[in-house]
Amino acid sequence: MVAYRHLGSSGLKITEITYGNWLTHGSQVEADTATECVHTALDLGITSFDTADVYANTAAEEVLGKALAGQRRESLEIFTKVYWPIGPKGPNDVGLSRKHIMEAINGSLTRLGTDYVDLYQAHRYDYATPLEETMQAFADVVRSGKALYIGVSEWTAQQIRAGQELASQMGFRLVSNQPQYSALWRIIEDEVVPASTELGLGQIVWSPMAQGVLSGKYLPGAQPPAGSRATDAKGGKDMISRWMRDEVLTAVQGLVPVAEQAGLTMPQLAIAWVLQNPAISAAIVGASRPEQLRDTVKASGVVLDEDVLTAIDAALEGVIERDPALTVSPEQRPA
Repeated sequence: MVAYRHLGSSGLKITEITYGNWLTHGSQVEADTATECVHTALDLGITSFDTADVYANTAAEEVLGKALAGQRRESLEIFTKVYWPIGPKGPNDVGLSRKHIMEAINGSLTRLGTDYVDLYQAHRYDYATPLEETMQAFADVVRSGKALYIGVSEWTAQQIRAGQELASQMGFRLVSNQPQYSALWRIIEDEVVPASTELGLGQIVWSPMAQGVLSGKYLPGAQPPAGSRATDAKGGKDMISRWMRDEVLTAVQGLVPVAEQAGLTMPQLAIAWVLQNPAISAAIVGASRPEQLRDTVKASGVVLDEDVLTAIDAALEGVIERDPALTVSPEQRPA
């Protein structure tokens, strides 16, 4: 079964492998298969589920809500987010204004079929709204009982510090940050992680397999496998393009013997690597087929020896991204 970790310094425990439905539910995966994946996650001991209103323009929340219907609500930890444009994408259907947050939380609860979410997250930082307005709106969401905890996603260390200071003044605390993090993408390590640890935020990281590149299925000089994310014209191809360079794919193939020596599959190695960092509360994994979950969930509880960690660094040296400046939010609200 999947192990639990505290979400930052809060009392909430979540499964260290969390099921996410970005790019799958309501888009790449039919509803029946999505439901089967969610039920498989539950059978494997995953009780934490991450989504967002923007995923498939609200459809992902609906699919997840229907898939979780009938489950004991108190035994689940449901996360969702607010910021990106949704619905008809009018001028107030985006951002972290009080108006949008209040309307967005109500919409998310309706789609998810629940009275509250365990974690409500600012999906990016909103430069167009005073931070005080955003934090006051989140405080009211918590007081109303519509969210138990508040987190952020892809905020810089400076933004996290400012947000936590205001949150504390308003009677609540930020408990989490949701950044991209993998053996290839380590930009949070120098600034975001130290600030978050100091302030009590845990990291719920997305793309621990670098959009699937760390699975090893993409080979240098070869066409991507049919049906893979790198062939998905709905958005997956754009997201993975950063890593589809021969130098990266060659370096990743250097991890194959490392995984074999550790007795792990490549996806298990990638997720286990992320979970070695004590600042990480959970790694988000998605699935388009139940068997993918049955494989990745075995990374829970794995302890990698120091020689394995050293071998991973050696194989990927030269293609690892570490620049903290790459933690960014749009300077203008997206339309």
